[in-house]
Amino acid sequence: MPLTVRYQFSQPFPVSVKKAFDWCTNFSEEDHLLMGEKNALRQITHISEDMIILKDVFPLLKGSVEKEKLVTLYPEQLLWVSTHLTGPNKHSQFFYQILPINQLFSELSFTALHLEYDEKADAKLLAKQLSSEDAGAWKLLAKAMANEIANKC
Repeated sequence: MPLTVRYQFSQPFPVSVKKAFDWCTNFSEEDHLLMGEKNALRQITHISEDMIILKDVFPLLKGSVEKEKLVTLYPEQLLWVSTHLTGPNKHSQFFYQILPINQLFSELSFTALHLEYDEKADAKLLAKQLSSEDAGAWKLLAKAMANEIANKC
């Protein structure tokens, strides 16, 4: 049985909630570049207006890791959920919600339910490591968002 690892963090954005949600859910093949993953590949399949399949391939020294995720959008709540369909953390779920700070600023509230299939893993240590990695990626995304939106104005 897999080990359940839960963690959460928040990431401020220097843009309104609507702009942040629209930017975050406009998935692109270049998303991994923004997060510092230079060789990762992304394929995007729109199932419906509010459902997307993301297929990500991460090259390793030997072979690669492939993850397929079902992303469900809830625009009225400025929320989306990503569920891993395949890959090393199959059935893990990640919840993303954009919350207002004020009219000009917002923040991402991120909650993870990560399933770890390595029975020897330490849940607390893994939660700390995964939270740090994911928060680091979102810091890069927040910077890219601010730059892109500032350049459009």
